[in-house]
Amino acid sequence: MGTTETKKMRVGVVGCGAISDIYLTNMIHNFENLEVAACCAGHLEHAKKKAEQYGIKGCTYEEILADPSIEMVVSICTANHTHAELTIKALKAGKHVLCEKPMAITLEECQRMVECAEENHRKLLIGQNQRLTRTHQMARKLIADGEIGNVLSFQTSFQHSGPESWSVDAGKNTWFFQKKAAAMGVMGDLGIHKTDLIQYLLDDQIVEVTAEFSTLDKCYENGEKIDVEDQALCIYQMKHGAVGTMRASWVCYGQEDNSTIIYGSDGVMKIYCDPRYSLQIEKKDGEHILYEIDKIQTNADQTSSGVITEFIRSIEEDTASVLDGKQIVNSMKGVFAAIQSNQLHIKVMV
Repeated sequence: MGTTETKKMRVGVVGCGAISDIYLTNMIHNFENLEVAACCAGHLEHAKKKAEQYGIKGCTYEEILADPSIEMVVSICTANHTHAELTIKALKAGKHVLCEKPMAITLEECQRMVECAEENHRKLLIGQNQRLTRTHQMARKLIADGEIGNVLSFQTSFQHSGPESWSVDAGKNTWFFQKKAAAMGVMGDLGIHKTDLIQYLLDDQIVEVTAEFSTLDKCYENGEKIDVEDQALCIYQMKHGAVGTMRASWVCYGQEDNSTIIYGSDGVMKIYCDPRYSLQIEKKDGEHILYEIDKIQTNADQTSSGVITEFIRSIEEDTASVLDGKQIVNSMKGVFAAIQSNQLHIKVMV
């Protein structure tokens, strides 16, 4: 009897920035059911140069949209202000879309992306990869099971030295620092991860935000301060009563910090606070429980995040995903409320 060859889904990668290398390498070498057909960028020459490295086609975005054999558009990893437009065009062309974070730069854009996916019966996933780490999934389950009692408070942080060393346009004038291209600074780069994560871990929603953004240290090559914030501090009031803090920073010039601590009525849960034990529970009665599960990704050590696997699963099984755009809109509401709170210097209802 002959063997039946598994049909491969053809993929187009949009954007040829630094993160595209992670997606391209992962999909080409680790997914037998995928065929990376092409990549595109704002400049055709850039796309062709990137494509040559991976033995694929470099082309325009319009060519990817016009190719009916390309089912998936992966990694809208372009500047933030382009996410909504590129995503909506792909969905209307009948493609499933995986878009990088932040989802978009306004709440209206986020909502239009979700509506377009529903109208065209396509999948729209957002790359909020922290939801998929095994440690975060275990933490969510233990919290739901009441392992530390009722959640009272939390602190969650994502801090490193900034994107200027690894961005595709590395240097002090990177697009991450440009208001027009990025729309938001560290809040859109790192803050969105932790704003999304805390709602996921607690299975709860942010209802009030007080935020203070600062530009403390980052400067352009001419010495002027950058257009966007390099630090964001937020106080989040949750629907079920917990109150906690979120810190996002590009001015952490030591070891990267990607930790979360949950304070409950029966104990404390520490997540990615220890290099060996990714999850620790300190009970009220003195008991310590240590879990050695996995390590969180860093910019220096980018490993498979599970996002592509989840994207494929959602398409093949035609089921909802934990990364669905519809879910991530709730997290973006928290981000936009934080931006408004900082601008108006008031507490903002979400």
